[in-house]
Amino acid sequence: MLGQGGMGIVVAATHLQLDERVALKFLLPEALNNPEAVARFAREARAAVKIKSEHVARVSDVGTLESGSPYMVMEYLHGEDLASYVRRNGAMSIPEAIEFLLQACEAIAEAHALGIVHRDLKPANLFVTRRVDGSPCIKVLDFGISKLTLTAPGASPDLGMTKTHSIMGSPLYMSPEQMSSTRSVDMRTDIWALGVILYETLTGHVPFDAETMPQLCGMILQDPPRPLRDLRPDVPDSLQAVVFHCLEKNREHRYANVAEFAFALAPFGAAVAQRSADRISRVLGSAGIPSAPPALVPASSVRVESSTTTNFGASSEAKKSRAPLLLALLAAALVAGVGVAGFLATHHRAALAAAAEPPSSQPAVAAVQAAPPVAVPPPPVSVIAEPTPPPSVTKTAHGAKPAPSAPSLKPKLAAPKPKPAAPEVAPAVIDPLDGRR
Repeated sequence: MLGQGGMGIVVAATHLQLDERVALKFLLPEALNNPEAVARFAREARAAVKIKSEHVARVSDVGTLESGSPYMVMEYLHGEDLASYVRRNGAMSIPEAIEFLLQACEAIAEAHALGIVHRDLKPANLFVTRRVDGSPCIKVLDFGISKLTLTAPGASPDLGMTKTHSIMGSPLYMSPEQMSSTRSVDMRTDIWALGVILYETLTGHVPFDAETMPQLCGMILQDPPRPLRDLRPDVPDSLQAVVFHCLEKNREHRYANVAEFAFALAPFGAAVAQRSADRISRVLGSAGIPSAPPALVPASSVRVESSTTTNFGASSEAKKSRAPLLLALLAAALVAGVGVAGFLATHHRAALAAAAEPPSSQPAVAAVQAAPPVAVPPPPVSVIAEPTPPPSVTKTAHGAKPAPSAPSLKPKLAAPKPKPAAPEVAPAVIDPLDGRR
């Protein structure tokens, strides 16, 4: 016997005509009386045949025994499942864990392209085998079937297995929506399971663990996962953000498809990781599923909040608001603008004051004294001249003679005088008796 699941058993056999080892999978006797279990068994075989990826265990034949029990003939795999691999080796290195997850994503991408949702992804359904060159190869098992555990009364519970007819899947790896209604799930429920598997391969622990089924369901529906870096400090914050993005309570906030998940993982893997992500994108693209690589986003901006919690396991470098920075920049710009405007206004007022300032008083006096006794035009400044009285005449013995001085002009400035006016010079008067006394 190679293994036993919730409703089936797998044994080794030899194909007599081909002389090749194969694996035979049968339904357990208890499951034969469950029509739903029989239908799922057949659906698993049909799904596995349609998926051609090397990362899916091949199904070469199906049939029914004389007892009426269905069976399927599968390729024989050497190796162990991922659950046993992690128990034996402990937490995996980051590049190795990324490589294993991306190989599983290649198989899941083909399933999703065909409209198939696995609904029971877990380490026990990922088989670690080796290629001819010795490189590891992940095989995804149990496609298209949600297992039912038909155990004898009193058996010890194993929350890694499906337990009841009403719960389809493995509770430790089930998404919140799968806990609520298995019929309404879509391919994003597989993305949740892949996130749980990645968390476990990196830490050796699942993000949600409890002693009872009700407690586990409550944690998955309401509680944030334990921060991955608490268990594995060397994991980058950005990789923790990728895992938490898979574990969003609201599926609308998760990666939309496995291609987005693969592109997010590729930077943390080896050189082959990007090629694997490209293949996944092409597979989904061939089915009309948008799968372009997302724009690069800083890890601190990745949304890690949960729809049911205020802080969905975010690290210390969670997303911060940029509003204070923008307000500070705007305030600085306003202050700079006000300073420039004030400088320009001061410069303009100084220029106007300089233009309105009257010329020096001394040259004006000299001009008045030298001018003939006629009206003198005002200097080229904005002034308002007072009416000029007629020139005074002094009689002499020889007749009338005009005074040598011109009437004083008292300019009236339109603007305030910046400097006090020079003292007025009194006009000279000739005394006719001067020289006779």
